[in-house]
Amino acid sequence: QVQLVESGGGLVQAGGSLRLSCAASGRTSSNYGMGWFRQAPGKDREFVAAIAWNGGLTYYANSVKGRFTISRDNAKNTVYLQMNGLKFEDTAVYYCAARKFIATMRAEEYDYWGKGTQVTVSS
Repeated sequence: QVQLVESGGGLVQAGGSLRLSCAASGRTSSNYGMGWFRQAPGKDREFVAAIAWNGGLTYYANSVKGRFTISRDNAKNTVYLQMNGLKFEDTAVYYCAARKFIATMRAEEYDYWGKGTQVTVSS
């Protein structure tokens, strides 16, 4: 089992920045590919970014490419999502997810999920 806890959400003005963190614990969490997803009210959960277990590969949704950066520190069992240039449409609950080794962009392929952290961008 892998337990995931997100933090760092909050209220920010458009154009501002936030850094989300996802602390992982449990079974060899450093061997897991990690992803960030988000869900806005009334919308489906959507992919944001993902990173391979060793940080060698990263993936981004087109809507956040160039503005968001995913990274990980396996010594701290933590994954980060640096969000710059935030827009109103980035408002959502952000979820961290984990799956063994390979990171993907499909939510259904992840085995473990955190409870989410709210990000609200005011226009």
